[in-house]
Amino acid sequence: MTEDQNDDLTNDQNEPQETITRVTGMYKDWFLDYASYVILERAVPAIEDGFKPVQRRIMHSMKDLDDGRYNKVANIVGHTMQYHPHGDASIADAMVQIGQKDLLIDTQGNWGNILTGDRAAASRYIEARISKFGLDVVFNPKITEWQASYDGRRKEPINLPVMFPLLLAQGGEGIAVGLSTKILPHNFIELIDASIKHLQGKRFTILPDFPTAGIADFSNYNDGLRGGKVRVRSKISQLDKNTLVITELPFGTTTSSLIDSILKANEKGKIKVKKIEDNTAAEVEILVHLPSGLSPDKTIDALYAFTSCESSISPLGCVIEDNKPLFVGVTEMLRRSTDNTVQLLKQELEIRLGEFEEQWHFASLERIFIENRIYRDIEEEETWDGVISAIDNGLKPHIKHLKRAVTTEDIARLTEIRIKRISKFDIDKAQQKIDALEDQIAEVKHHLAHLIDYAIAYFTRLKKEYGEGRERKTEIRTFDDVDATKVIIRNTKLYVNREEGFIGTSLRRDEYVGDCSDIDDIIVFTKAGKMMVTKVDTKTFIGKDIIHVAIFKKKDKRTIYNMIYKDGAKGPSYIKRFAVTSVTRDREYDLTNGNKGSVCLYFSANPNGEAEVVSINLRQAGSIKKLKWDLDFSDILIKGRASKGNVVTKYPIKRVELKEKGVSTLKPRKIWFDDTVQRLNVDGRGELIGEFRGEDKLLIINQSGVIKTVTPEVTMHFDDDMIVMEKWEPKKPISAIYFNGEKELYYVKRFLIEQEGKEESFISEHPNSQLEIVSTDWKPMAEIVFAKERGKERKENLEINLEEFIDIKGLTAQGNQLTKDKVNQINLLDPLPYESNEAVHADDLEVVDEQEMSKSNGNNQDQDRAADKPNSSEDEDKDGEGQTTLF
Repeated sequence: MTEDQNDDLTNDQNEPQETITRVTGMYKDWFLDYASYVILERAVPAIEDGFKPVQRRIMHSMKDLDDGRYNKVANIVGHTMQYHPHGDASIADAMVQIGQKDLLIDTQGNWGNILTGDRAAASRYIEARISKFGLDVVFNPKITEWQASYDGRRKEPINLPVMFPLLLAQGGEGIAVGLSTKILPHNFIELIDASIKHLQGKRFTILPDFPTAGIADFSNYNDGLRGGKVRVRSKISQLDKNTLVITELPFGTTTSSLIDSILKANEKGKIKVKKIEDNTAAEVEILVHLPSGLSPDKTIDALYAFTSCESSISPLGCVIEDNKPLFVGVTEMLRRSTDNTVQLLKQELEIRLGEFEEQWHFASLERIFIENRIYRDIEEEETWDGVISAIDNGLKPHIKHLKRAVTTEDIARLTEIRIKRISKFDIDKAQQKIDALEDQIAEVKHHLAHLIDYAIAYFTRLKKEYGEGRERKTEIRTFDDVDATKVIIRNTKLYVNREEGFIGTSLRRDEYVGDCSDIDDIIVFTKAGKMMVTKVDTKTFIGKDIIHVAIFKKKDKRTIYNMIYKDGAKGPSYIKRFAVTSVTRDREYDLTNGNKGSVCLYFSANPNGEAEVVSINLRQAGSIKKLKWDLDFSDILIKGRASKGNVVTKYPIKRVELKEKGVSTLKPRKIWFDDTVQRLNVDGRGELIGEFRGEDKLLIINQSGVIKTVTPEVTMHFDDDMIVMEKWEPKKPISAIYFNGEKELYYVKRFLIEQEGKEESFISEHPNSQLEIVSTDWKPMAEIVFAKERGKERKENLEINLEEFIDIKGLTAQGNQLTKDKVNQINLLDPLPYESNEAVHADDLEVVDEQEMSKSNGNNQDQDRAADKPNSSEDEDKDGEGQTTLF
């Protein structure tokens, strides 16, 4: 080892050295060449025809083999390998994907199932041919540009002359080096309509449509560009009280993957499922059986929150244009595709015009040649040049009307006319042919002069011939976000050690609090007047002498905490009412005035703002005259948790006793129905249903004749045939006219709901029975339009007061027959005026805004009642009494 080498070794050992090696030579460009190749030749479709290279080569090979009959896919794959140098597996997979889109290829055999995820049979067992639509819009060799195949033996198209927005109809997905593409499929008919609108100079909007149907929210679609998001959901409905049925899938999932996600969520305890049945065949049908006592509405939301029943798709519009990747939105893709179609149609017309003019030219020459017997001029000629010259001289007097000069090739074609044809030449038929060609030339020229109208007619024809059965499958809807904390199954038990100050799921020997989930937050209060919100864990220390533990609901303005506390060791006692809407997790909050020795004397948590009456008992000390009196919490203004409160007494309190349970001091909660998302809300979106207290119910009537009353919850789902939804007034009768399918007559009935919460049908169960009209007015009016019977005059329309027509009977009663005459139509008219004697609830206390409450901190003598204010809580009203702790 040399001295220099020793020095180098010493330096390496003492100090790490970085070596940068520059890539030169062939390596310098290889990676860029590879990346470019993958982007251009494999993963990303071209904007001109919407095909990736393998797809284009498959379609070209199928055209080569096309004879109208089915070909084995294995044969097509082998033929495509003459153009595509990447093996048979990639070709077969790409062909199956095209076939499953049911647009360009007619398939025969087992091509797999996009619903279940089942793979296609081996390529030797399945067959395919180009569909009629594919032949119509994809191929035209006369306007196709060609290039040599990879081995130079054959020619393949650079781009196919596709005259349709195929890329948007089929969608496309691919991952290349450094970029990817994800173009979602769109509806066939909507694409044609949008193309027509573009040609007419109108604005248009296109949204994806998925072959698996389902429901989708495209509010953040962003025109298919990077940064957009599409939320897709399966279609879930309630089969009965213990069974849900999934009938449509979100795009990108299969029945197998969906069921697996449900089972995993069940194993993790996020949802509860008794059994799952997969009855999917041609259409999706997954039955989800629920344990008894579980809310179907809540489970539907839980499926959306914790399983693949809802997923998000991030579109990314990337295509190849001029051998470069181009990021472009779907609107621009459609414009370019439509403009390209117009240019292809123009090229097609120009070629057709040239062909017609060439036919007209030769037909005219042929007529001149035969009619003027010019063929006799060549009898004496002995050389070919002489023949050409003789015919040329013979034609010259008769060709002034021709549109181009006569060439040697034209004369050569005249010499090839057979004697038999000359002998049978019919001048009239020849003229008819020329006239027909002139009409065709005029028609093509007209189309070229009115190219946009021609293109619109072309798209209209496509829609008429191929649009049947291609209506939109995916329902467009705006989704409400599902609050996971409201729908998760609480299957973990929470325990508390009040004395030592611990809460957690592992304290099985201590006091059981209730069920919770691993994503819940827990709110805890201690006797020292401290409060904390913390996440569920196995064991968490809060503080000694815990007095209240519950699951914390964020933004909950309806849960009101009533509290009396002693300020310091010798200070006065205070009373306060407050709500906890938002806090910082794991931070300790002091609800007292902060002095050492403060203690909570009385505490209650009231889920609906109840205000109880308590008795204050003082200790005997000095000259106190009044040792006991009652205190009503409803007289106390609801403020923020940081407020000091109002003084109860400056003397020591012996004990506080609950004297009388209270009623809610909050205003009735206003509930709206948002028709866009088909959900209830308390945020003022949609139509106001009414003001609801804890005991109030919602009346729902469906077109099928089913009626029920339910407690309004923001998690509720509604059937598509719902026709009535309003606040239920138990004393108000429901009036209905229905057609009895068994007796084939119309009946009228009026009834009251006898059992709350029960779903019942109030029309007969015959399959032909149907509900005509239903009204919840006190005095409804109906109009009967009679049908005209043969040989009789049509009866005049009849107006009926349903209140006078029939008395109130039971829900299951048949009712009174309306008429024996044939009825054409029954209309519901404006009701008669009626004044209800229902008692009106007085407005009560409402929670003051958190910021306003903090401003009033320290104002401990304010006894004025807070002004009423609309409530915006998203939590449901709950009947029941507040939980009380007495010290």
